Amino acid sequence: MLVARRQLAASIRAAAHIVDRETIASFILDEATEASLNPFPQTTAGAQGHIWAGHSFDFRASQIEALGLACLLKALGSLAGDEPLVQEIFRSGPYRAYVYHPGDGCQIIGAVVYGRAGMALPVAKAVPRRRPLRRSHWAHPQQLDLFARVACAAERTGQYGASKS
Repeated sequence: MLVARRQLAASIRAAAHIVDRETIASFILDEATEASLNPFPQTTAGAQGHIWAGHSFDFRASQIEALGLACLLKALGSLAGDEPLVQEIFRSGPYRAYVYHPGDGCQIIGAVVYGRAGMALPVAKAVPRRRPLRRSHWAHPQQLDLFARVACAAERTGQYGASKS
């Protein structure tokens, strides 16, 4: 695994373009979920677009439930085909999750959770979250995304939550 699970889950939760982000993040954080062997973590948006378009057809034909697939296909379609991505794979029993990011784990391109044919997806466990600060007004979504990236980078380098002098 290239990026810590906690970091990926936080970044997935911050990815407003992923409809099922809470459930996917909960799956990644679940104690039963573990990183899966991934001999080829480096990929491209074009390659993954083709792969997941095929999976989308197969999933419909086989009645396999998937979360995040439509969002992932839309995100991959908006990128240049040669855009480099990192693929992270997780598993828990019959369920799999794929998470795509540009390499830092902060900006999530997309994420998918799916199971076997005829199986319902797992119910997301409630994960305690920090109480958000109250705001008198809402900022523009891209502004919030910038703050999430800065906080993500700071957490990754160990600067986030440093002791006060």
